[in-house]
Amino acid sequence: MSRLKRAAQMDSLAGFRAEKKEQAVPSGLLKAARKSGQLNLSDRGLTEVPQEVYRLNVDPPEDARQNVSFGASDRWWEQTDLTKLLLSSNQLTHLSDDIRLLPALVTLDLHDNKLSNLPSALGELQELQQLRLSNNQLRSLPVELCSLKKLSSLTLQQNLQESLPEELGQLLNLTQLDLSNNHLKLLPSSLGCLTRLQKLNLSNNQLSSLPDSLARLCDVKLLDCSKNQLTDVPAGLSEMSALEQLYLGHNKLRLLPKLLAPALKELYVGNNHIEQLQAEQLACLTAISLLELRDNKIKILPEQISLLSTLTRLDVANNDITTLPASVSLLPNLKVLLLEGNPLRGIRRDLLTKGTNELLTYLRGRIKDEGPTAMTLPSQARVNVHSIKTLKLLEYSEKQVAHVPDELFDAAAGLTVTTVNFSKNQLTCTPPRLQEFLSSLSDINLAFNKLSCCSDLCKFLQLVHIDLRNNQLSDLPSDMKNLTKLSSIILSYNRFKSFPEVLYHVVSLETVLLGNNQVDKVDPQRLMKLVRLSTLDLSNNDLLSIAPELGLCTSLRSLSLEGNPFRAPRAAIVARGTDAVLEYLRSRIPT
Repeated sequence: MSRLKRAAQMDSLAGFRAEKKEQAVPSGLLKAARKSGQLNLSDRGLTEVPQEVYRLNVDPPEDARQNVSFGASDRWWEQTDLTKLLLSSNQLTHLSDDIRLLPALVTLDLHDNKLSNLPSALGELQELQQLRLSNNQLRSLPVELCSLKKLSSLTLQQNLQESLPEELGQLLNLTQLDLSNNHLKLLPSSLGCLTRLQKLNLSNNQLSSLPDSLARLCDVKLLDCSKNQLTDVPAGLSEMSALEQLYLGHNKLRLLPKLLAPALKELYVGNNHIEQLQAEQLACLTAISLLELRDNKIKILPEQISLLSTLTRLDVANNDITTLPASVSLLPNLKVLLLEGNPLRGIRRDLLTKGTNELLTYLRGRIKDEGPTAMTLPSQARVNVHSIKTLKLLEYSEKQVAHVPDELFDAAAGLTVTTVNFSKNQLTCTPPRLQEFLSSLSDINLAFNKLSCCSDLCKFLQLVHIDLRNNQLSDLPSDMKNLTKLSSIILSYNRFKSFPEVLYHVVSLETVLLGNNQVDKVDPQRLMKLVRLSTLDLSNNDLLSIAPELGLCTSLRSLSLEGNPFRAPRAAIVARGTDAVLEYLRSRIPT
C-alpha cells in the first residue's frame, strides 16, 4: 500500500485527541456518591478497588478539571463524606492501604470476594460501625482492626480463620459477632470483655471447649455453638441472664447441660451423645418453650418432664425411648411432640401418626384418678389438683362460659398458683377471685373472651406474661405501668386505634403483639426508651406511614409491619425481614 493511501486512512486529528480511558466506575455513580455519602459497587466483577473510589473525597471530579461551571446542585466542593461503601460479590484479592482516605466510613461491605488478608490501615477507620467480611479466604485479622472503638457488627463467617487475636476483646461496642464456618480450635479469653454482644455465632468450627469468660456476656440473647466438638459447656453459661436461644446441636455432649439461665426459651441439643435426662437439669429450664433433643441415645423421659409448664415444642425423635410417661399430657402449652424413630411400646403405631393432640388425649386417659386429685364441677369439667400442685397451673379454658365456677378456686385454696388459663370463654370481666393469687400469679391467659376492660390486672404486680388477644379492648389502664416485671403482652385482634399510651412506660417489655387492630400511629422516640423491646408486631393495622426514626430502635429483633397501607418501605423490603426494614428506615433519616 502506497504512503498516500495509508495516510488517507489515518485519522488526521489523532494527535489532538486525548485518549479516552474507560472508567471502572461510571462517573455518574461517583457524582451521586458525593451527594449521598453512599456508593454501591457490588457484583461488578472488580478485581481491585479503583483508585478514584479511594480518592473520592480527596480529588476534585473530572468536570472540575475541565473548567465546567457548576450550578447550585452540582457544587462538588460541598460534597458529603463517603459513609457507606458496598463492594460485595466481586473478585477482590486485596484491599489497598488507601482505604485510610475514607475515614468517615460507617459501613464497609466486603463479603463474597477473594481476600486473603486485610491492610492494617483498616484500623484508621475510627467511625466504622459495620464490617462485613464473610465468604472470603481470610486466615487472620490485623491487630489494628481491634482498635475500631465504634464497631458494632463484625461478620467473618465462611473464612479460613484458625485463631483470633487476643486484642479482639477491645471491640467493646460489638453487639453482633459471627465467626461461623471457620477453622477455629480455640477462642481468646478476651471474648468475655465484649459485654454488649447480643448475638454470637460460633457454629461450624473445631472448638472442643468454650472459655469461662463467656459468663460475662450478660446481654447475649442468641448463642450458636452447633457443629463443633464440645464435650461439655462451662457452668458459667448459667450467668448469661439474657440468653434466650442456645444452639448446641452436632457436638459430643453426653449430658444435658445444667443451665439456670432464667430467660432461656429455646434449647437445641440434637445430634449429640446424650443417654440420660436428669430431673435437676430439667428443673432449671423455667422459661423453656422449645426443647430439641432429637438424634441422641435417650432411653427414658423422666416424669419430671411435666414440670416444663412453658414448653410448646418437644422433639425427641430418633432416640431409644421405649415408654412414654403419661405425665407428658399434663404440659399445659405443649403443641408439638415429635417421637418418630423411637422403639416405643404400649402405644399403637397408628396413634403416633394422628398428631400431637390425639396422642396427648390418649395419655391423659391413662392417668388414673387419685382420690382428691380430681373432682367434677356442675359443668362436668375436671379440676386436676395434681396439675395445680405440680405445675402451679389453674386452667379452665374452652368452656364458653361467662363465669368461672367457685369450685375451681376452692380446689386451689391455699396453694401457690403462678399460671392461669381462662381462654376461650365468654368472660366480660376478670374473675374477682383471681385476687386470691395476687402475690404469686406471673402468667395469665384471658384470650378469646369478651373483655372490654382489664383494670383489675394492674393489681398483679408479679405478672410477666399477659395474653389478651381476641377481646374487645380499645385501651389499657394507666396503672399498668406498675407492672414492672411485665415482659410480654399479646393484644392482637382487639380494637386499639393507637399504640397504648401506658406501654411506653413499661420499660421491662420485651414482646408487644398488636397485630390485627386499627392502630394508625406509633411514636418511635418513645419506643426507643423500651430498651428491652425485641419483638414488635404491628401487622394488619392502619399505619399510613412509618417514621424513619423507628430504625433507631436497635433492640428490635423482630418487627412485623405487613398488611398496613403505607407506601414506604415497599413490600419487597418488608418481605426481606426486620434487619432490612430497620436499615432502610435508618437510611431515610434526614442528616
